[in-house]
Amino acid sequence: MERNFIIFRGLIAGFVFCAIAIATGCKGGEVKQVSKDVVRKKLEVYAPVNVAVPWNLLDKNQTAVLEKLYMSAKEIDKIFLRQVSKRNIEVENILKEKGDKYLLRFFNVNFGPWDRLDGDNAFYGKELKPEGAAFYPEDMTREEFKLWLKNHEEDREEFESGYTVISRDKDGGLTAVPYSRYYGDLLKRAAGYLIEAADLTKNRSLAKFLRLRANAFLSDDYYQSNMAWMDVKDSILDVTIGPYEVYEDRLFNYKTAFEAFICVRDPKESKRLEKLKSYLLKMEENLPIEDKYKNFNRGMSSPVSVVDEIFAAGDTKAGVQTLAFNLPNDERVREAKGCKKVMLRNICRAKFEKILLPIAGEVIDKKQLPLVTFEAYFNHILLHEFTHGLGPGRLVLEDGTETTVGKALRERYSAIEEAKADVGGEYNFYYLIREGVFPEKLERETAVSLLAGFFRSVRFGVEESHGRANMIAFNYFRKKGAYLLDQETGLWSVDFEKITEAVKSLLHELLIIQAHGSYESAGSLIEEYGNMGNDVKQSLLKLAKIPVDIIPGYSIEEKFESVEKE
Repeated sequence: MERNFIIFRGLIAGFVFCAIAIATGCKGGEVKQVSKDVVRKKLEVYAPVNVAVPWNLLDKNQTAVLEKLYMSAKEIDKIFLRQVSKRNIEVENILKEKGDKYLLRFFNVNFGPWDRLDGDNAFYGKELKPEGAAFYPEDMTREEFKLWLKNHEEDREEFESGYTVISRDKDGGLTAVPYSRYYGDLLKRAAGYLIEAADLTKNRSLAKFLRLRANAFLSDDYYQSNMAWMDVKDSILDVTIGPYEVYEDRLFNYKTAFEAFICVRDPKESKRLEKLKSYLLKMEENLPIEDKYKNFNRGMSSPVSVVDEIFAAGDTKAGVQTLAFNLPNDERVREAKGCKKVMLRNICRAKFEKILLPIAGEVIDKKQLPLVTFEAYFNHILLHEFTHGLGPGRLVLEDGTETTVGKALRERYSAIEEAKADVGGEYNFYYLIREGVFPEKLERETAVSLLAGFFRSVRFGVEESHGRANMIAFNYFRKKGAYLLDQETGLWSVDFEKITEAVKSLLHELLIIQAHGSYESAGSLIEEYGNMGNDVKQSLLKLAKIPVDIIPGYSIEEKFESVEKE
């Protein structure tokens, strides 16, 4: 899933932000703050997009259900704000008192005082953002955590759980606190709104999911509600809400962050893409690894939803906006039912028109520029999400340890998994074209559109997993001669004779790393291919006047604003 990227410092000419230190009075001592003009310029790197609600598609009952879902999602915003930093609420209150609308706006965009598009540099305050966010004590190191588990093996399950916060006890030791207790009041309110929505809706499968998810908020057991989410059918309201992704936890990628998507589903377009489900087993069989490493145990139901996002909350709204997602991440659910692919069509369209096409015009060879198309861009995103559900999942290591790919690769997992999804998405695109699912013209279009998309993604830098994944693929393809740079024009192109084999070769390496659960091999691949060269930096300098991302303005907030204030 594309989210939470970090911009490469100094690449966006005109938006290279010099931190202008201004001393302000505040509890706890001197606080450094960038100037109002700098904050205003930081906001200008986002292209504003109005996100409308198709009220004409919703009846009175569905509108009433939507109101309750919106209220629950607003609680998710509050929870995630606390997950990012223990001091976020205090800082937010200070900014409200200061009355600086630009500073407060930028704080809300980033869910904290660190600029997610500028290497998490602080724009208010002097403290560095903790690698473990607020999931762990700020003074806790990786070594302390590992040593604790070595000496307290009985704590491992709770400590490595995605649904606990690690705190210090009164003696200075470590203890795991369940989410349901740590965020208790907020989760109770969020659960209450979900129950109210379940009582209102006429869709039985949606009502079942909402009730089970409300129970999960209070019990920390998300399995049954994740299973029920997979079974939601014939609902025009498409709802995803809960703790899912682990990107915010940069210490171990263990702890899940809360997020919510409230969307309106397009039944016709979703049905058109549903036929891809019948190819899941064939795509698994076609992976370029030995059969013993392939995962035929996962469920293959894997529903596909094409939706228009009408509100987002929490982790997904912080920084770079999500284009699509593939959930749940629970391997037990994936083995039983697969995973659901949700395509945010209106967000994809906005990014393509406002960002990708202008970027392509600056960096792609003019002869290949017409090959950058929305059809190729949108369908590669879809296949990126499908590919997340393919390949190794549960592992038995050489020493007999039973684990998962994510736990074996630890903090290196996200970069390897995102690279697998990107490269595997292209690989599966080529396969489905040969199978006649997609027209042959898309073979070249997807290759060039992915190259253009690379320059869109790495503008966010390579320090975070998605940017690192893009850089791995780019450098690998460049080494194989599949990506070419014209030294005279400074424009990039694809060698169509080499790209197919290069894609297959890299996907094989990524899958083998996952199949072996090799933490060391993951590190070696990241070290060799995960860094940005000067040629890429020079190309990125051309993109100074192009927005880095979009910033949605949700019209739903205007309609339900009076309800929210009550």
